[in-house]
Amino acid sequence: MEKILISSCLLGNKVRYDGQSKALQHLQLSTWQQQGRLVLICPEIAGGLAVPRAKAEQKDGQVITEQGEDVTANFMEGAAMALALCEQYNIRYALLKEFSPSCAAMQIYDGNFNGTKIIGMGTTAKLLVEHGIEVFSELTIEQLISKLKISGQ
Repeated sequence: MEKILISSCLLGNKVRYDGQSKALQHLQLSTWQQQGRLVLICPEIAGGLAVPRAKAEQKDGQVITEQGEDVTANFMEGAAMALALCEQYNIRYALLKEFSPSCAAMQIYDGNFNGTKIIGMGTTAKLLVEHGIEVFSELTIEQLISKLKISGQ
């Protein structure tokens, strides 16, 4: 049975920068969890950042906190750990948190901390895609479900 990498916050774990979660309420997640298919990660925690932590956004190829601290290395380390999990479990699909500087598949915040979103990918999502792993988000979970049904998974 094919495993799926998933953002820990989507399963209700309080790992986000503000100490909260972004639990995704979807029946399919419960099924996958019962089947033991989900491999959880919070790339930011995996990269050594704490909960809570300073809000961070991508800007000019770096990840910077609101206070101006460069946390790019932490984000890259977390991305590498996510990729290592995918390689360990032969994972081809990831379900990650949209708009996150780590996990976003389609849109990130613009780096000005004003709530403006732009087209872009999080550091983890980008690394996974570069290694042939398809990344979905809570906004595209139905596409992931369809893809798994088509492949008989």
